[in-house]
Amino acid sequence: MLPPKTVVISGGSKGLGSAMVSTFLNKGYRVATFSRQSNEFIVQKQLSNDDFFYWESVDVNYLSQIKSFISSVNSKFGHIDILINNIAKLSEGLLVFSSDRDIISLLNTNILAPIILTRECSKGMLKRNAGIILNISSINSIKGHKGVSLYSATKAAIDGITRSLAREFGPANIRVNSLVPGFFDSDMVSYLSENRRKQILKRTPIGRLSKIEEISKVALFICSDDAAFITGQNIIVDGGMSC
Repeated sequence: MLPPKTVVISGGSKGLGSAMVSTFLNKGYRVATFSRQSNEFIVQKQLSNDDFFYWESVDVNYLSQIKSFISSVNSKFGHIDILINNIAKLSEGLLVFSSDRDIISLLNTNILAPIILTRECSKGMLKRNAGIILNISSINSIKGHKGVSLYSATKAAIDGITRSLAREFGPANIRVNSLVPGFFDSDMVSYLSENRRKQILKRTPIGRLSKIEEISKVALFICSDDAAFITGQNIIVDGGMSC
């Protein structure tokens, strides 16, 4: 009997990250994740899934911590089958008022950290000639919205990396896709005014925000054997907003 697959999910302490942690654990995967700080969710998973769950405190502004985390995961679980680049920082505001510090922080979290994680995880995948990488993008990468130009730029970069790496890693049987969620209920959209929410719902054919579990289940499908011939795709889950 084959051992359970190991999935690394960056930023798994809350929001979509925590939903994916729960979804993959419930399906029998071994899950490794990191965040800056622990919380009640992480503690609960550590207590109830000791042999299948691993968490570490990581500040992505320090690349050495990312490398150390991947080394720890390989030591605990043997190898990594799946990487989900979920960690992201949302920056809202007009570009002209953005400080150098804010720009650098956003680029570090949303682009540099996923690149380093991908490089570190893909080393083992290339040796084993198998693997899956899923990048969590955003509807902002394909549809313009005022005040999120920096965030949009980082997510568009993730979509571009996805397509190039799909060609680069395809011969080694490593699939690379990006999941492009529309607006879904989470802390990342808590800043939206009631009027802004109404505008979003009006432009969404299905007429509601996505449930976070719906996005998580799509991630599970993309990373499953049922999606074995899907690679290099930006898979949009937005209730029809972009159509």
